[in-house]
Amino acid sequence: HLALYTFGVLKSPLADPARLTQEFYESGEAVYREIGQHPGYIAHAEPAEHSRGALFGSDWGAWGEFAVPAWYGKGRTAETTALAATLSLWTDLGSAIDAVYTGLHRVALNRRHDWFERTGHPSHVSWWVADGAIPTWQDGVTRLEHLHDHGYAPHAFTFHHSFDPAGTPARLKGIGPKGDMSVPDSPPRG
Repeated sequence: HLALYTFGVLKSPLADPARLTQEFYESGEAVYREIGQHPGYIAHAEPAEHSRGALFGSDWGAWGEFAVPAWYGKGRTAETTALAATLSLWTDLGSAIDAVYTGLHRVALNRRHDWFERTGHPSHVSWWVADGAIPTWQDGVTRLEHLHDHGYAPHAFTFHHSFDPAGTPARLKGIGPKGDMSVPDSPPRG
């Protein structure tokens, strides 16, 4: 399966009552609902009890303790946390790409500069995991930092520079709203 970790630093804390922060939070809930119905989606990390901004110290079950990249320098309390992170599992690369670049998530991507700081760091990383394996938050952080420090490789890659489970570069056509979303050499599942 494909593991996908995303990370972004928000311009203001999740607890901020400002209109833009509220728009981001509300759109995120709708995006999750839609992605959860997308073909190829398996699961995503969710805390046992959800409280807005309470990411650190929450019980994430098999997904492990919540972790963030070393470059995140903002708050870690429910009042000061200014980040958005996701960790999900997919049956294949094509499904994940389709979910990210279509529907409500595509609309949200078009607004990302309203909500997120430009950090100069990658915003997502993917890697392959064995069937039944659950990636952890620390796995995602480690691979995102590896991607930033060393570039893409089978160990840590992006949609634009991806690999199949055997480590062979995957050829993707036109990622994005105007491109052909097909994955000609779709990797085998698992």
